[in-house]
Amino acid sequence: MKPSHDHTHRAAQRSRTLLAAALAALLLAGTGCSSKAKTSDSAGDGADGVRTGPGVTDKTIKLGALTDLTGPYATLGKSIVQAQQMWADEVNADGGICDRRVEIVVKDHGYDVQKAVTAYADISADVVALPQVIGSPVMAALLDDIDRDKVLTFPQAWAASLLDRESVQVLGTTYDIDMIAAVDFLTRTKGLAKGDRIGHVYFEGDYGANALEGSQWAAKKAGLKVVGQKIKATDTDLSAQVSALRKEGVKAILISAGPAQTASLVGVAASRGLKVPVVSSAPGYAPQLMKTPAAPALAAMLNIVSAAPAASSDLPGVRKMVASYKKKYPDALVDAGVLSGYNAAQIMGADLKKACEGGSLAREDVVKAHRAQSNVDVGLGTAQNFSDKAQPASTSTYVHKPDAKAVGAAVNLEEAHAAPGVEEYLASRDE
Repeated sequence: MKPSHDHTHRAAQRSRTLLAAALAALLLAGTGCSSKAKTSDSAGDGADGVRTGPGVTDKTIKLGALTDLTGPYATLGKSIVQAQQMWADEVNADGGICDRRVEIVVKDHGYDVQKAVTAYADISADVVALPQVIGSPVMAALLDDIDRDKVLTFPQAWAASLLDRESVQVLGTTYDIDMIAAVDFLTRTKGLAKGDRIGHVYFEGDYGANALEGSQWAAKKAGLKVVGQKIKATDTDLSAQVSALRKEGVKAILISAGPAQTASLVGVAASRGLKVPVVSSAPGYAPQLMKTPAAPALAAMLNIVSAAPAASSDLPGVRKMVASYKKKYPDALVDAGVLSGYNAAQIMGADLKKACEGGSLAREDVVKAHRAQSNVDVGLGTAQNFSDKAQPASTSTYVHKPDAKAVGAAVNLEEAHAAPGVEEYLASRDE
């Protein structure tokens, strides 16, 4: 028996090494550019009578991006930066906003909270709003400063702990709502029944904790048991977690982590015969995964829950954006970050235009313009309500599945819908 066991062990090690090498490529990314220029700290009237403030002159509107171009979300960060720069170029080619040219100041924090805090201090006096801040841990560290400075901020993070701040807007759903949709999807389409166990592998911190709240609530309602496995952002070999879940006899697995972790989980599970359905939060999937040895397992086992449609969606707004992006960045993959970044930028543009119409581009007036909108649809998914800071902007979740041939390497499996129980869950959370 021993030679064949050794051979199996070597083959597993070799496939893990191959996977690790392929995933290393995911962590390489482009570089950000940054510029710094002082603007007046106090609000004043521009030459055109529009009230201005930090980040706004008679000629320019400066926005900030605190992104990850060198850490675990480097591919996502690069996509968001490029999509938002494309939006700024389009806006400027069309005369700008409020007769001003839009500029985006980009700072890379590499998913390092301390670097992000320093970067915020660096640019906060010079920007009117932040259409991009990557990372729940980063947002947690900056929340009080952002609120104090009244800087309208769109996090590329979806933890419910980011709700209830006047200046901070989580776009789309929160992680808990998506996991309620994931459990609903599994019970509805994968035959899970009362008494079954489901695994949930999740990042430590607000992202994972919030996702787990949703999965546990939904599982309890469905009579399922959640077997949790907490991991760090630096954990990229999930062999131990797969072993533990296999021992527990789980019938499905949820994952709320990054692309490297999703690929390892699915790849290892498939190689060890744990061929169960896996559902990932949106940040856990990237099209680059379909170029790794885990691709066949991902195609067979994975689904993704997201507030946004797949980039391959036939929505006219999405198709137009994809065509423009491919033209501008012919060598770049279109992923969820492109859609997410462009959507955030479009909404920011609508807010700035509304604030301009109201006669003021001062920070607090941009925040007010944003909060005054209860049915915003920029053609890139579902309509959103920004009028209640305590509630998610949307409760509708799409389900995607990997498809190597599709734009963004994913296709819509189910259109946006609010999972049964979401309203009840939100009401119970408010009590």
